[in-house]
Amino acid sequence: MTETVPAPIRLLLVDDQELFLQGLSMILESQDGIEVVGTALDGQQAIARTRELRPDVVLMDIRMPVLDGVSATTAIRRDSPEPPPHVVVLTTIRQDKAVVDALRAGASGFLLKDARPEFLVQSIRAVVDGQQVIAPAETFDLLRAFAPVRPAPDTSVLDDLTERERELFALAARGMSNAEIAKRLWVAETTVKTHMRAILSKLGVASRVQLIALAYEHRLIDV
Repeated sequence: MTETVPAPIRLLLVDDQELFLQGLSMILESQDGIEVVGTALDGQQAIARTRELRPDVVLMDIRMPVLDGVSATTAIRRDSPEPPPHVVVLTTIRQDKAVVDALRAGASGFLLKDARPEFLVQSIRAVVDGQQVIAPAETFDLLRAFAPVRPAPDTSVLDDLTERERELFALAARGMSNAEIAKRLWVAETTVKTHMRAILSKLGVASRVQLIALAYEHRLIDV
């Protein structure tokens, strides 16, 4: 019986520096299971190429001419056919309010441009699998710096969640992966994935990173 080979992860690379794009494309094209389907030099091109090419993941620069990465992320996540592509922000600045804005717009995380190639590849595969691609500590640092926080805890945003979903929400909001949650609760990882999809849908957030931001901003976790 012939084993089915999974389809490659389709990437769109967006950056206003052509030399950086060429180098990044060469690195990623050399990896098994990854296909660079196109590039774009600004946010406007990114929106058009996303519609045309239907990538699985868009690696998005933030500060670009014509249209910035935050605006492009908003349009891509809002207007793309379901399921929309994952957007991962590429930046040179760790503490950047634009990164928080991009996460709010639906980005699944952010990576620094000086990340090692193997970490970049692992992150791309992780985000396709529904995981976050930034460390919780960095997420919380950004939120502390730039995100408004309510004066008192507000649990009303969790009203639609079941008791089990609230339990998973609390663990995910602290940055635990599906595998870590499954081990903690003695359940199958597939069960956690099913619950997490329902939680994200009920909360109206696009990613685990947005879930962490929501939990922090509503003071549902202490960090």
